[in-house]
Amino acid sequence: MMAGAEYDVIVVGAGFGGPVAARECAQAGLSTLLLERASTPGQKVISSCTIPFYGFLFGPEWIRNGEPPIERPISGIRNIFIRDGKTYRVDNSFRVPAPLGPRIAIGYTVYCRPFCTWLAERAVEAGAELRTSTAAVDVIKEGGAVRGVITDGGEELRCRILIDAEGVQNLVATRAGIRKPYRPEVIELCLLYDFEMGKEDIDRVCGYNLEYFWAMPEEGMIAPLGRGSAVYIFPYRESIHMTIGQFLKADDGEVLNVKLLDRYYEKFFQTDRWRDLYEPRVKLRARIWDTCPIYAGLYPDQRNMPTFGEGILLLGDAAGLEAAAIADGVPTAWFSAQIAAQTAIESLRAGDTSASFLSRYDRRLREHPLITALISDPHRRDLAQAAKSGDEAEMRRRVNRGWGIRLMGHLAPPVMRAVYREIRRDARVVKSWLDMFNRYWRLYA
Repeated sequence: MMAGAEYDVIVVGAGFGGPVAARECAQAGLSTLLLERASTPGQKVISSCTIPFYGFLFGPEWIRNGEPPIERPISGIRNIFIRDGKTYRVDNSFRVPAPLGPRIAIGYTVYCRPFCTWLAERAVEAGAELRTSTAAVDVIKEGGAVRGVITDGGEELRCRILIDAEGVQNLVATRAGIRKPYRPEVIELCLLYDFEMGKEDIDRVCGYNLEYFWAMPEEGMIAPLGRGSAVYIFPYRESIHMTIGQFLKADDGEVLNVKLLDRYYEKFFQTDRWRDLYEPRVKLRARIWDTCPIYAGLYPDQRNMPTFGEGILLLGDAAGLEAAAIADGVPTAWFSAQIAAQTAIESLRAGDTSASFLSRYDRRLREHPLITALISDPHRRDLAQAAKSGDEAEMRRRVNRGWGIRLMGHLAPPVMRAVYREIRRDARVVKSWLDMFNRYWRLYA
């Protein structure tokens, strides 16, 4: 092994959460290293997502008050129901009504690479060191405590606290003996299509809506409900992304055939909405495979695994804080990154990096008004019950509860608690929120 430098804090992973933790630690004067295994933060060239508004409102102020590279404001979800290849019902009950929307958005679509690069640049500006193309393949442990990582180049990088923001692969957490790998029942393998599409055409077809397509299993258009997510189309500035996903394994133990994804696409490309509205206006740019954890928070064995250990803190997906109803994983990554950084700073100032001291991190996660509510929402998964019943009306009812207006029944209480908490802390935050919506609208326009 080659001996390397020593730091107060090493953060593994420059996705959405890692740079936030690194910036907060560097800003506090801690020597901080941000490690990223890919050549650029954000990893995949065209992967993308929609970040819900509450991530920006209740997350880091420097993101809210900055000019991050957003693609498009989103002001509604359009649930489209397909039977015999034809659209027979559209539910667009979950939307911000005019004239507030789309200036007041429920979220923003972003490309991962430019957004994560922007986050990492803010960490470097604050004093963090960014090292790319460097993977952490093992941890250094002394007396049961984590004291650094070993890189794929054989270098020993030591630290007083390690923050694991590695995401779904969570190699560091498993090497540290804190968590087990995600079970295959919560890993969805996605086949993503990236299409170029003119802005005017996107305005006309999608507007400022996410589009989710739903069908009963016999339609053969998506994985049977409960074994995969809906077909969804996310609009960007001058492109659209379409994704079909399927879990690696079913709850009953059956290993699912992911080769079916291509067959689902063949069926979807025959639907009337795609054939009439999208196909004449798009040009395929790329298709990629991706994985994401979904429903991990709904399995007690996954949810209750530790988020900390001797000298180590886990955040975001690495800590099991996935929440994938509408890409809520980014807000939970931001929230947990701030809490992890705050805990690390307190720990180092107190000279105590024991698991006993760091346990306050887990307590703060559970007290956060949004994190626990997001990862434990059962409505996003109970579509499997509709598939068993074979009842289309039941499917529509459950879709409305997970992605329609009835979603507010679950989402509104924790959001309002977060609003109350922030206003009590400083009422001027309301102006900051409104300024953010206006600034982001100008960034898009």
